[in-house]
Amino acid sequence: MSQAAREFIAPGAVLGVLGGGQLGRMFAQSAQAAGYEVVVLEPQAGAPAALLTTRHVASAYDDVDGLHQVARTARAVTIEFENVPAAALQWLERHVRLAPHAPAVAVCQDRAQEKALFERLGVPCAPHALVDHAAACAEAAARDLFPGILKTSRMGYDGKGQVGVRDGAGLEAAWRSLGGVPCVLERRLDLDHELSVVLARGADGQMVHFEPQRNVHRDGILFSSTAAPGVIDESVAEHAVRAARGVAEGLGYVGVLCVEFFVTRDGRLVANEMAPRPHNSGHHTIDSCDASQFELQWRCLVGAPLPQPRRHSAALMLNLLGDLWFDAQGRQREPDWAGVLALPGAHLHLYGKHEPRAGRKMGHLSFTGAALAEVEAAARAACALLGLAPF
Repeated sequence: MSQAAREFIAPGAVLGVLGGGQLGRMFAQSAQAAGYEVVVLEPQAGAPAALLTTRHVASAYDDVDGLHQVARTARAVTIEFENVPAAALQWLERHVRLAPHAPAVAVCQDRAQEKALFERLGVPCAPHALVDHAAACAEAAARDLFPGILKTSRMGYDGKGQVGVRDGAGLEAAWRSLGGVPCVLERRLDLDHELSVVLARGADGQMVHFEPQRNVHRDGILFSSTAAPGVIDESVAEHAVRAARGVAEGLGYVGVLCVEFFVTRDGRLVANEMAPRPHNSGHHTIDSCDASQFELQWRCLVGAPLPQPRRHSAALMLNLLGDLWFDAQGRQREPDWAGVLALPGAHLHLYGKHEPRAGRKMGHLSFTGAALAEVEAAARAACALLGLAPF
């Protein structure tokens, strides 16, 4: 590691972020609170992060002029979503400090590469096969991978880019329904629950992590995350943290990384996928911990020390999707924020998106308290006020 890579970037400097969504917004809020300025590269003028700074480069992510503007302005650059064009990341890495680095992001952009990494590092993952041409469909159909889930290798998120496959006879049709692009077929597992580990690793190899959180998904989109004693078996949590730290070490990763896991009904821990950035399941850390995942993101970027974060409250986070802004007849309305904010331990975070749509992440709602029962009760009351199905 060069002296330049180890150099601490003091507050007052400009940091860059590629992507103007809610993750970029929360990164900017945390970095600005510590005295950094933030430049956002984002095509849309009204994007959530772009609303927070006068330093907005409105260009495509692979536009060289836009990249030049960011590199000339920022001392270091990070990302808020993993599907930034590889060529843009490679260009930036040659001109400015970039974290995470381009090769690590490339692995996270491709499910097949992720699975290969997990296997190389000895991290268990679901039985699977690569399906990238018609003959591969026939080969995979002969394997014990059904019922299964066929997922596009690239660009899939929040349940998009995937389809269930009952048996080998339907595999080729499912593959063609996804556009005939490279896919990964995974055997469907008998799941008990899901969890995630959010960690941070510095350029010097120092690594810290948050306690794993238990996650619930609905229709492929994260519904809730819970962090409190007893929500995850202690031995399973320790195993997940070791595995996630091993992945970060194996990638030579710098920045915040989330690794998502399945826990099967017979107690096995299975890696699902990873994200090279802060993660939806870690949003509760803003309110429940003494350092959030977004603080750790800028700390990694500027070469600051990484203190082990401490959770001071039990926490339960609910995603707020655009569906909440419509009544049963499809008429737009405003959710009952006054009622929600009257609940104990409520922390409302809206992302500045002015057009609610079904499935669109508009914000999140975290509840903190002294005990799990306390935050669960408040979250259930919020679900009733907002018209969410109870958990």
